Amino acid sequence: MALLNLGIVAHVDAGKTSLTERLLYEAGAVSQPGSVDAGTTRTDSMELERRRGITIRAAVTSIAIGDLTINLLDTPGHPDFIAEVERSLAVLDAAVLVLSSVEGVQPQTVAIWRALRRIGVPTVLFLNKVDRRGADVDRVTTQVRQRLGARPVILTAVTGQGGPDARVRAVGLDTEPVVEAVAEVDDAVAARWLTDEPVRVRDVRRAIRNAVRRAELTPVACGSAITGAGVRQLCHLLAQLLPRGPERDGPLTGTVFAVDRDGHGRRAWLRVWSGSLRVRDRVRLGGPRPQTVTQIAVIEPAGVLVRPSVAAGQIAAVRGLSARIGQHIGDPPRRHVYRFPPPTRQALVEPVDPDQRLAMFAGLAELADEDPLVDLRLDEQQAQAVIRLHGEVQKEVLAALMADRYGVRVRFSGTLTACIERVAGTGAAEERVHERGNPYLAGLGLRIAAAPVGHGIDFRPGVEPGRLPPAFVAATEEGVRAALRQGPHGWPVTDCTVTMTSSQYWPRQSRPHQKFDKSISTVAADFRNLAPVVVAAALRRAGTRVCQPIERFEVNLPQHTVETVLALLGRLGAVVHDTAAAGGYLEVGGTLPSSRVPQLVAALPDLTGGEAVLTTDFDHYASVAGADPPTVYRRGPDPADREAWFRAVPR
Repeated sequence: MALLNLGIVAHVDAGKTSLTERLLYEAGAVSQPGSVDAGTTRTDSMELERRRGITIRAAVTSIAIGDLTINLLDTPGHPDFIAEVERSLAVLDAAVLVLSSVEGVQPQTVAIWRALRRIGVPTVLFLNKVDRRGADVDRVTTQVRQRLGARPVILTAVTGQGGPDARVRAVGLDTEPVVEAVAEVDDAVAARWLTDEPVRVRDVRRAIRNAVRRAELTPVACGSAITGAGVRQLCHLLAQLLPRGPERDGPLTGTVFAVDRDGHGRRAWLRVWSGSLRVRDRVRLGGPRPQTVTQIAVIEPAGVLVRPSVAAGQIAAVRGLSARIGQHIGDPPRRHVYRFPPPTRQALVEPVDPDQRLAMFAGLAELADEDPLVDLRLDEQQAQAVIRLHGEVQKEVLAALMADRYGVRVRFSGTLTACIERVAGTGAAEERVHERGNPYLAGLGLRIAAAPVGHGIDFRPGVEPGRLPPAFVAATEEGVRAALRQGPHGWPVTDCTVTMTSSQYWPRQSRPHQKFDKSISTVAADFRNLAPVVVAAALRRAGTRVCQPIERFEVNLPQHTVETVLALLGRLGAVVHDTAAAGGYLEVGGTLPSSRVPQLVAALPDLTGGEAVLTTDFDHYASVAGADPPTVYRRGPDPADREAWFRAVPR
C-alpha cells in the first residue's frame, strides 16, 4: 500500500484541527468528527489544547483513502510554536496549508509558507470556512498570489459562499482556467493549448503532479471543515495530485522529530526513510554506543499499534532510545531544516507550593529533555529555575504540563528580554595554591579574549595537556562554561576564547599506611570550583558588552497606511532597510529590538484596519547603547566576590 506523510498546517484558528477531524470522518476512522469548541478532537490530547481550542504539540494519526495510507500530522498554529511546525515539516512528503476564506492570508500563514518553500514540501491550499459570513474565495486567492507569491490553480468551485448552505464541486482538469494555469509551467500542455488541440485530462494531471513537486504550481481547494463541504474533493486531490512517499531499499535511515512521554515512559517519534527497524535492533543516535530498541508502535489507520518492525515511509513511536529531536539514524535525506533562533524572553519559574520545589525541578528537566527549545537553567543552591521563552503562550503550556503530568502548580515572574554579554577585549587572571585565601588544592591561570560574532565559547587547554591530568583539564572546562552562564551583568557570556595559561596541583597522595587522602591530594572538583573565580577576574579585566536581541521584520501594508506605520516604526527604534510595492500593498522590511515587537503587534491592527501582515524572525544581537545596560539578578554565589565564593563553595 502506498504511503503519504501529510502535514496539516495553518495560522491559528484557520480550522486546521477541524479539517483533520473531518478527514478522519470522511475516511471512516471516526464515527463523527470531533469539535474544537467542545474539546472532543482526537488530535488535541492536552487539557490546555482542549480548553484553549489551539494545537500545541504536533499529533499524528492515520487514514486510508483507497489504496493510499495517509499519516496526518496536525501541527500548531500559534506563532509561539512555529518550532514545533518546523520540526514536523522536515519529515513530511506533502502538506495542506489551511487558510480562512474570511480572514485570508495572516502573519503565521506567511511564516509557514516560507518554511514549506525553504524545506521543499509540496503543498495544497485549502480555503476553509466558505460557509461563514464574509467568505470571499476570489479575494483570498488574490492574496495568495500577492502576499505568498504562489501560482495557484483553482480545482474546486463554490456556490452560495458566505452562508450555511455553501456547496463545493470539483472543477474538471480539462477546463479552460485549469489548462491555462498548467500551460504556464508545462511545455507539452502549452503546445496543445496554444494550437487549440484537445488537452487530455491525464496529461494535465501528470503536469500538475510534476509542477507541485517542483513548487511551480499550488493546487487550491475550497470548503468547510465544519459542514464537510469540499472535503471529499480535497481527499480526491490528495490521492491524485500529491507525490507519494518514495519506497527506498537499502540501509536503515530515519529522523527523530518529536519526543514525549505516556503512561509507559519516554518514546521517540521516528520517520523511517529507508530500510526497516526491528525490535531488539541496536542503532546509533549521535553517540559512540549503540542503543537497543525495546518497543515499536506504528501509526496505522487502526491506531498506534505495537508491531515487531517499522518499514520505510512509516512513522513510529520507538522506546529504548535516549534520542533527541533532530537526531538521525544513518544518513537520511538532508532537507533545508530551519535553524531555530534563540529565545528572546526569560522568566523565573516558582512552585505555588514551596514544598514541591524539587518535584518542579525534576518535571522541568524532563520537559527540557523532550523539547530542545525549552532553555532551562536550574540553580539548586538558590532553589531557582529560569526558563527562556519564545512567547507568552509557552508559559501557559509549561504550567499546564507541570500541573497535568507532575501535579505541580507553577507561576512565572520577572519576565524580561533575554540579552547576552559579549567579551569586549582581552583579560587574564591567575590563582595559586594556598595564596590569597585560595582553599582549593589547585592553581589556575586563564586568558579570555573576544572572538568573532557567532563563534560561541572556545575552550583551549593551552600548554597544559601532558603536564596536567586529563580529568583536571575537563573539570576546568566544566567550571569555565558554568561561570560563563552568568557574566558581570548576569547574562550569558558568549563569543570568546578561553585559554589555560598555567596550573598547579598536588599529586595523588596518602599518609603512611593509609589509602588515598583527599586532604593532601588534588581532585577534579578543585579545578571545577576554582575556575569560576579566575573567569570572573579575567572578565573584569576584559570587559563585556550587553547585547539585546534584534528581530528582522517584514510588514505588508495597504498604501494609505504607510506614513502612519512608518512613523510608529521610527518611534519604536526600527531601522527600515527596504520597501517594495506589490499589488496595491507596500512590503516594508527592516530590524527592530525584540523588546519593541509586542508594541508593534498591538498597534498594527488599529492603524491598518486589520489589513497588515507582520512576520518577525530573530536576526542578531546588538550592543545596548548607554552607560547603564540592563542587568539581571544573579543566581547563586558570585565568583567575583572571592571570599563569599570560597565560603559558599567550600572544598
